[in-house]
Amino acid sequence: MQVLSGKELNSNDKIYKPDFNTRSGRELLAFYLQTKFRQLYLYDQKQDAPVLNRVNPSFVDRFARRLINNPSRKFLIGITGESASGKSTICNEIKNVIEQFSMPVSVLSTDNYFNDISALIQKYGSFDKLRDNGYDVDAPSSFQLDTLRTDLEDLADGLDIMAPMYLPNGTGVSVPKALEIKARKIIVVEGIATMYQNIQDIFDIKIYVETENELRKNRFMTRAVEERNQSVENALKHWNYIAEAGEKYVKPFRSEADLVLNGNSDLKYFAEVLEYIYNITNNFQA
Repeated sequence: MQVLSGKELNSNDKIYKPDFNTRSGRELLAFYLQTKFRQLYLYDQKQDAPVLNRVNPSFVDRFARRLINNPSRKFLIGITGESASGKSTICNEIKNVIEQFSMPVSVLSTDNYFNDISALIQKYGSFDKLRDNGYDVDAPSSFQLDTLRTDLEDLADGLDIMAPMYLPNGTGVSVPKALEIKARKIIVVEGIATMYQNIQDIFDIKIYVETENELRKNRFMTRAVEERNQSVENALKHWNYIAEAGEKYVKPFRSEADLVLNGNSDLKYFAEVLEYIYNITNNFQA
């Protein structure tokens, strides 16, 4: 990828920067990006561990039309995947690379939109007992999806929001309007709820992160036992639940994603791909 980026930066075939305030300028940018993205995809597929497992055939053209027809709207990137697939890690890498180029970015986790289940936890005695009695934690009905939809629409329109905050301490408490999220130029939204019905269509880029099940299981068990002090028995029970829930609620949306990313890919290479995308977007003659 560094070779490809070097060729781009040192090329004598740079085009003059178009006026993005005009439709013709945006159309030129869209055509340019379509060509460069196809080159990137072909290059990536020749690598031993490609980043891109799949690209939706309609993505590039649809993304180009978005740039042409609605340039003022804030840019929303949705990232989903089954538990322990690496979506949070990739989300952070995207944020880090964007910040390296001094571009304004905000990050929002849809996990903060879980329903308040504190009363149910008190009734059953613990989160684990509530789960064991049939509460479906990852079902769409377990999220404040109407609130999430409204908040994402406000962010896309340039309005700052106060998002809820779900406390990850086993109490099941959701604090309303607790997190300030700025409507910056780029907003990265991560979590399983990004691809649920009535939510997924709002994103400009929909990313699905997939990773081999055995690696996901090892990540999950290590995190549960070593970082959250869960017993191996309870961690395994919860893994079995989320594996089933992932098959039911998350995996079907793989086909709806614009990009399916390899959660096993090297983060350094992934960062280089992002940097290349930045370079081709900004590498114009003055």
